[in-house]
Amino acid sequence: MTFLRPTLLALSCLIASPAISSDLPSLGDASSAIVSPQQEYQLGRAWLSLVRGQVSQLDDPQLKDFVESSVYRLSETSQLQDRRLEFVLLNSPQINAFAAPGGIVGVNGGLFLYAQTEAEYASVMAHELAHLSQRHFARGLEAQQRMQIPVMAGMLAGIIAAAAGAGDAGIAAIASTQAAAMQEQRRFSRQNEQEADRIGLVNLEKAGFDPKAMPRMFERLMRQYRYDRMPPEFLLTHPVSESRIADTRNRAEQFKGEGITDSLRYQLMRARVQLIYEDTPGVAIKRFRSMLDENPGIDAARYGLAIAQIKGGQYSQAQESLQPLLKKAPNDISYNLAMVSIETAGNNLNGASTRLERLLSLYPNNYPLNQAKVNLLIKQGRIQDAERELDKLLKRRSKDPDIWYQMAEVRGLKGDTIGLHQARGEFFALVGDYDQALEQLGFAKRRASSNFQLASRIDARERELIEEKRIIEQMMR
Repeated sequence: MTFLRPTLLALSCLIASPAISSDLPSLGDASSAIVSPQQEYQLGRAWLSLVRGQVSQLDDPQLKDFVESSVYRLSETSQLQDRRLEFVLLNSPQINAFAAPGGIVGVNGGLFLYAQTEAEYASVMAHELAHLSQRHFARGLEAQQRMQIPVMAGMLAGIIAAAAGAGDAGIAAIASTQAAAMQEQRRFSRQNEQEADRIGLVNLEKAGFDPKAMPRMFERLMRQYRYDRMPPEFLLTHPVSESRIADTRNRAEQFKGEGITDSLRYQLMRARVQLIYEDTPGVAIKRFRSMLDENPGIDAARYGLAIAQIKGGQYSQAQESLQPLLKKAPNDISYNLAMVSIETAGNNLNGASTRLERLLSLYPNNYPLNQAKVNLLIKQGRIQDAERELDKLLKRRSKDPDIWYQMAEVRGLKGDTIGLHQARGEFFALVGDYDQALEQLGFAKRRASSNFQLASRIDARERELIEEKRIIEQMMR
């Protein structure tokens, strides 16, 4: 797609469009007059589709499920009242996480590499939720009432580049805007960061985590990047100073009790991410074996060894590595999904199916398990059954472009050309490419011309997308 700059301008203008009322408490008449909670919601969804269309993402269902469930857990004890959250997991080894207006939560894969414990990971996410709960975007606009649209567009361009891990490009985009406005924005951002730290600490403690994880994370990052000319984007947007560390440490020490520091599940997810960014499976195998030589009781290292062996095609060795883990935790989803991969690779499709059905009887709504079932059904040639399972997934994850993309493939295999174009249309809409979305729906409507009810449904959806596209284009004039 090539419409990054005009769409950014459109998004910056969306705050001026009419919006319905919200039951969120007002944070001040001025900020509510500039951008309402519903306008933030609309802006956030448009921004998310832009990110999805411009930035590579991780499509690992287990990672997606972990991020979503962990953030929802934190949201339950946060000050966030509107919990209509959407997530994007970016394929970048740089440490970064961000919150965009309207409940958009973004996480780089690199956060799992740098946050050594779940409490450290949770401290970052609690901080981002605090930005959302305090509506820092709206309050930032309140502080910048006279900010011109090009300035806002430049800021949003910087956010997009930063999300992609392009630190230099992000800084250049932001620096190209008006210097005076940026100086004031940085001042206000520092206030936001301090507020998000303090509220995030309270959230951490309420959620049962160790609040001291936040200053520990900050201290390690500052030591690691103290002398770097270009630190990671997270430190550019969340500057760490001695005073900030001292403030969070002092506040964390006021909480009684230690709280949760880590979990096996988080370490399993870290192992998965480490393998994503490992150059070769052989290097990972050596590293995990070395960890086990030092401490044979590290289950996450044994799991990492197994999935590295699977990645390297060493299926019998991987099965051997998994056996002690399955004996200890026979119903663990990650261990069993690793075995499903081994069984599928060995063409033991019946064994993989039996394993999945047993796990689904225990965890019927688990997203990674249901996704694995879809993949297995396709492998078995049971295309119609796969489509039915995808339909069930879409009832719970209707805004997941990965599922719509797979639905298009399944309908194509089934020979359902109309359904193929419909699914493609939904996919392109979710990644912000309205022209291709409308083109696909046009193909579907023409093919469905003899089926009045189906053609009417497609026509109604087409009008919805045309209206969404019209709003954006109108703002660009």
